[in-house]
Amino acid sequence: MPLRFHLAGINNQNFLMRDEQTGTYWQQITGLAISGPLKGRKLNLIAAEELSFRLWKEEEPNGTVLQDVPGRERDYSAPDWDQRMARVPVVISYAQAGIKARDLMLGVTAFGSSRAFPYATVLKEQLVQDQIGSEPVLLVVGPDGRSVRVFRRKLPRVSSDLQFYRLEDGNGLFMDAGTGSRWNFHGCAISGQWKGACLEQVSTMKDYWFDWRNYHPDTSVYGVRQRIH
Repeated sequence: MPLRFHLAGINNQNFLMRDEQTGTYWQQITGLAISGPLKGRKLNLIAAEELSFRLWKEEEPNGTVLQDVPGRERDYSAPDWDQRMARVPVVISYAQAGIKARDLMLGVTAFGSSRAFPYATVLKEQLVQDQIGSEPVLLVVGPDGRSVRVFRRKLPRVSSDLQFYRLEDGNGLFMDAGTGSRWNFHGCAISGQWKGACLEQVSTMKDYWFDWRNYHPDTSVYGVRQRIH
């Protein structure tokens, strides 16, 4: 049964929505029904990316854009929304050395574990090789210097994990150490022994630390050795 939603309120600065068909309340971040006839049910998450418009347009030249509703311009967030929100006090907070409540995280839940990657750190390092659960992963910054994709750092039927190096060409390309194959921001090899092979992309969510930590209490954080409180 298709459901139609609208904004019902804010809980700990997280969007709450209510469906018109049953009156059930749902969480934005998890898709979980928390109150009403459908309590306990969960919406299926469809993978989405947060890319700069220029990069998205280059990759999807025939893509369509959802435009603002004419006459409702004042209902949309201002261009400086992120800067304004950075000064807004949080309702809940989790003390953690070196991490502020509104630090942006790239959160990944995969392979039986949750892990948060500080967005600023990933942009600085450009290419991050890490592990989530028992699986090796790779975070790569795109050619726009802002967009990030996460990949599983191995190929089917290949026993060893792949090791990569960033190519300083400004095109978001990287190279594997084993064969010297060159890979693009889609996670696909465009030259070398692995040409035509593609890494499995892993879904990620950009979120404030306090919000991510609230809904992922067992999360670990890249670059933080001590236990999360």
